[in-house]
Amino acid sequence: MQIAILYGTETGNAEMLAEDIAAHLDAEHEASVSNLADFDPADFRPGVLHVIVCSTYGDGELPASAQPFAERMAAAQPDLSGIVFAVFGMGDSEYSETFNHGGKRMEEIMTAGGATMVGARVTHDASGDDLPDDLALPWIDEVLALAEAALDRAA
Repeated sequence: MQIAILYGTETGNAEMLAEDIAAHLDAEHEASVSNLADFDPADFRPGVLHVIVCSTYGDGELPASAQPFAERMAAAQPDLSGIVFAVFGMGDSEYSETFNHGGKRMEEIMTAGGATMVGARVTHDASGDDLPDDLALPWIDEVLALAEAALDRAA
């Protein structure tokens, strides 16, 4: 399966997790990793699972590297029907009112364009006991099982 892992980060944690997910998938899948700042909405492709790893920054905003992507999506308003995606959010529950708003915002951006989300949006809590990989690696395995059927339907 072709998998495009896209990350939005402020401090580099989402990038590191995206790389870890790609390494986990590398033996059986064709996974690429890209910064959302460098990803053009025209680059979404049917038949590819798009995995978005996104942190939250400030008062619930998207991190710096995801903001240009959100602006391009708002300007282009692409038709994302046939696009399959999943979202892994990163945040800190110490900021309860804005916890994981970055991941939530990415989900909203994608579904507004008509893309199909597979699996639940998972949120890593920096104030919790789990490391990001502890949640992300089992999650991506579950997402892959769901994505195969969704990609077949979208084709």
